[in-house]
Amino acid sequence: MNPLTLSKLAVKHTQNAVAESVYRNTGYDTTKPVTFYGIINEHCNVKCRQCEYWRLKNYKDEMSIEEWKNALLSIKAFVGEFSINFSGGEPFIKKGFIDLLAFCGANGIHSGVTTNGSCMTKENAEKTVAARPFNVNFSVDGPNAELHDYLRGYPGLFAKLSNGIKYLREECDKQGVKFPITVKPTINKLNFRLLPDIVEWAEKMGVTTVNFQPVNRWTQETYEELWVEQEDQEEFANVIERLIEMKKNGAPIMNSDEILRLMLPHFREEKAPAENMPCRVGLRNYWIETDGNVKLCNDYPVIGNVKNESARDIWYGKKAQKVRQQTLDCGKLCLITCVSQKTLMDKVKMGLKLLHN
Repeated sequence: MNPLTLSKLAVKHTQNAVAESVYRNTGYDTTKPVTFYGIINEHCNVKCRQCEYWRLKNYKDEMSIEEWKNALLSIKAFVGEFSINFSGGEPFIKKGFIDLLAFCGANGIHSGVTTNGSCMTKENAEKTVAARPFNVNFSVDGPNAELHDYLRGYPGLFAKLSNGIKYLREECDKQGVKFPITVKPTINKLNFRLLPDIVEWAEKMGVTTVNFQPVNRWTQETYEELWVEQEDQEEFANVIERLIEMKKNGAPIMNSDEILRLMLPHFREEKAPAENMPCRVGLRNYWIETDGNVKLCNDYPVIGNVKNESARDIWYGKKAQKVRQQTLDCGKLCLITCVSQKTLMDKVKMGLKLLHN
């Protein structure tokens, strides 16, 4: 990653911010998506307590790597230079996934990936770095094996991901490549007291940033074991303030102070604050599911499918127009990292942090 790339992407975000304002005031739609996500698979090799994927009896169909390539080229033809973050499931267990990263690099598409780290062997680290990704994110829910492996349901995972980060950094040095390596903890009742320790562990590991997200209610465990309930919220608020103080003192925490403080209202299940409205994800998000279906927000219906429609036709189609208006009227407080709203200034600050790698 370099300043020029970030500058070009920042220009697109700025242009779309203007288009968003025009749309909200006149209904005239010149918006284009600026934030792209690709769900490579639902299959996963770990058993996270906050996730249902590994318990599903049936999985959505998965697009082939060739279909993914076609979808990405369609997006590029529509919006030009863009970045996309791939996730799963676990992307690295899909055959040909690293080839897809390499395809992106060869075609001027900035691709990143979120992984549980179980597959980041020396060989895969070498291939991943050679693909020149935009970023690599590791899901890390504890500063030690006991807690992390329990939450992720995979004995030995903490050691594997720790080695994976080391392999990746070594390959970056060897190949002369720079890109952000981010640790992404999912905040829950069992780990919130150790969030500062996760930051300190991440610094020792030499990662670029730490990007927190709160657990969402989905599985039985998120209701019975992982939710930060009322009796813990005062202590949780104190931990958040400590994180903010650590950030002021130079800790590599990516979240803005505002997003960190909104973690408490998230666990109180409050509506989004008035100053954060209206929701704009429908004016900027392009979320591709494993089977090619596209959504603007995971809470709303599908607006098209990349296997038989162009990105432009999907974005400006009747289904998208209907959902776009619905998302503007939504008052839900969303803080999951991939879909949380960020101001232009937040994005600038995030970009500056990513450059310090």
